[in-house]
Amino acid sequence: MLLGLPVPAFCDTAPTAAELDWQPWADLPPSLQQEVPRYCGGTYRPVELAGSGEPAGEEQAQADEPINITSRSARYRLDDFMELRGDVRVQQGALRARSDAADYNQVSGELDLKGDVVSRGEGFLLTGDNARASGQGDELELNTATFLLHEAHMRGQATRIRRTGTESMRISEGVLTTCQPDRNDWSIAASQVDLDQDSGFGTARHVRVRVKDVPVMYIPWISFPLDDRRKTGFLYPSFGTSNTGSGFYVATPYYLNLAPHYDLTYTPQFIHGRGYFSEMEARYLGPLGQSDLQVGFIDSDNAYADEAPGNSSKRWGLDFTNRSDFGNNWLGTIDYAAVSDDDYSQDLNRTLNIQQSTHLQREGQLRYRGQGLNFSAALRGFQTIDPAIPQARRPYNQLPRLRLDAGDQWGNWYATSETEYNYFWRENENLGGLNAAVGHRLRTQPEVGWELSGLPGFLRTSVMLDHTEYDLEDVQKDEPFSRSVPFVDADAGLFFDRFFTLGDRFYNQTLEPRLYYVYSPERDQTGIPTFDTALTSFNFSQLFARDRFTGGDRVGDNNRLTAALTTRFYDMDRGIERARFSIGRIQRFEDENVALPNGQGRSSASSSPLAGEFLLQPLDNLTLRSSGQWDEEEGETLRGTSQIRFHSSDFRYLANAGHTYDASTGLEQSDLSSVVPLGEQTSLIGRWIYDMDNDETAGTLAGIEYTSCCWNMQLVAQRYRTRDEGLDTRILFQIQLRGLGGGGSAADTIRREIPGFEQRQPPHSAPPMEELKRPADNGWP
Repeated sequence: MLLGLPVPAFCDTAPTAAELDWQPWADLPPSLQQEVPRYCGGTYRPVELAGSGEPAGEEQAQADEPINITSRSARYRLDDFMELRGDVRVQQGALRARSDAADYNQVSGELDLKGDVVSRGEGFLLTGDNARASGQGDELELNTATFLLHEAHMRGQATRIRRTGTESMRISEGVLTTCQPDRNDWSIAASQVDLDQDSGFGTARHVRVRVKDVPVMYIPWISFPLDDRRKTGFLYPSFGTSNTGSGFYVATPYYLNLAPHYDLTYTPQFIHGRGYFSEMEARYLGPLGQSDLQVGFIDSDNAYADEAPGNSSKRWGLDFTNRSDFGNNWLGTIDYAAVSDDDYSQDLNRTLNIQQSTHLQREGQLRYRGQGLNFSAALRGFQTIDPAIPQARRPYNQLPRLRLDAGDQWGNWYATSETEYNYFWRENENLGGLNAAVGHRLRTQPEVGWELSGLPGFLRTSVMLDHTEYDLEDVQKDEPFSRSVPFVDADAGLFFDRFFTLGDRFYNQTLEPRLYYVYSPERDQTGIPTFDTALTSFNFSQLFARDRFTGGDRVGDNNRLTAALTTRFYDMDRGIERARFSIGRIQRFEDENVALPNGQGRSSASSSPLAGEFLLQPLDNLTLRSSGQWDEEEGETLRGTSQIRFHSSDFRYLANAGHTYDASTGLEQSDLSSVVPLGEQTSLIGRWIYDMDNDETAGTLAGIEYTSCCWNMQLVAQRYRTRDEGLDTRILFQIQLRGLGGGGSAADTIRREIPGFEQRQPPHSAPPMEELKRPADNGWP
């Protein structure tokens, strides 16, 4: 079958594959200009193959497919050979090519293309001086060639390119990059490159990494992704400096894609002053759920051996998590963390989910969630890693903790019951009195209530009995005893609203008064240990809490009334809450005498401080929040937090300011952070935490981010407070090469430290390929 389709006239200087499909930014449609950064200069726009009207696909790469050839002139010998001259176009199966001339051997089926060869397939484009196509139509070898992979945004050139299938090619003595045409910020030169779009990966041998065409690194062999699929191979190294470990460290992670549902990453590291350190992460996704195991190990920590000569220099850390769904409403979780010594997390941990906390939790839990019935069984323990915490203040293990919650509703009436059993245990050899107590606790809270809600407001009232049984060990009072405290409470609120206009905006304002009363008698609880009980932090939401204690070992005495008022402003055109103001206080009719052993929770004041909070969002990208407590009698703020957040629509500009104050602890701290672009591609990053009480800096972060269309870089210096209240310093660096992944830990640190940074657009995001495709010129791609 012969095709007679006109093509553009031949130019003396043939364009490369990248130049053929590159469209400058100014020529892009307005819709694509919104998605492609101007500094990229443009983007590749592949031809829509289906627009040619010719069938295409892997199923056509068959030996028995007919060869479709057109040319301006042809001379042939029957059943022997054919010479074609002038605008030769060839299509056989998946092969689609064009050249100035061609010789076709009808016996072998081979086709020699000569002069400015162009071959296109789905997702790639090849050009060369001459080429030879196989008789099967799915192999093509080009000399003095260039190539372009659209999905990977990868272009290059080579002495020879052999297309070994519809989705794969081999490049000999090639150079490739993901930078835009005529700009080689980085590139890799290799003696051989194999690209397989079907698997989504490429490999290269004898690689020279080049910056601005200057070689900077040699790698014998590398594997790299062509899309977002996973493959076994080295990941890019991370490196930086820190006072911890005497300075420089470098890590070279190796990823093993063992199966679609499990993988492993092994990260050998060298830390100057400490030695060789290894970390490993294994992930498994099974039919029941996902498991993650992270392990760190150093056989001989030189610095630690000098710091703690009596301790072993073999150090390790472990973190294991599991989330399982067994079906029929049964769920399971496991969280287990452990370290060899108290200083491991601040000395060595870099990638494990073990942070610099005071306690590491170990918990396994089985849960059932049904309609009106919830059950859980758990084992919970802790490893305290802050030696400054005395034994009497260390948490209890719960071995086990069993909980059963049930409830039902009949019209406006409802009934619930919460029951929990615990066995509390901890080391108590050096403890006395109630601090040495271990033992059993059974707590049940049956409740009956009535509620009514609707547009005018709501009304809820209930009665509840808090009953607890104890059977303690290692204390003088070792016979079982119990405690019962009844509760009566009522909660009522009204809703008023009005509509109004401000400028050209339509708003709705609400006014929401609320009253809450609770009564519970005083019970002597001085002989009960405090296994898991603490005093809640006082804030606006706590005005409506039934009890001021958490846990089950203290039940507060209450005879108090809360009065509060909230008003909200809604932007009806946008459906956004633009403002909210709330204020309230507690009026006590009796002294509150039940307290923790240190006296916390006791109050003789007739009223609480004023508690309030407000939210302002005058713009979609500007938010102000504040909450606090005010003592009217003393005329002073007891506690307060304030925060201002601003961001541009694309989160390139970020500004955060915060202030925290607590008169009871003497804490007063300010927190400023920002990301400020210096242009389209460069941004400054910073954070400053200032301890106003001690008049000193509590932490800083300063860095720079540079983004181009084929790479980006982040460099940050961080000072952070350690457990001994000193400041440690470290420098973190990360570079990402588009198409070859990235390395470093700077971006993770910035995301943790600066709110809003994680919402910034990825530096190499691009429109979907379907949006980029363009019609074929003259019906032929």
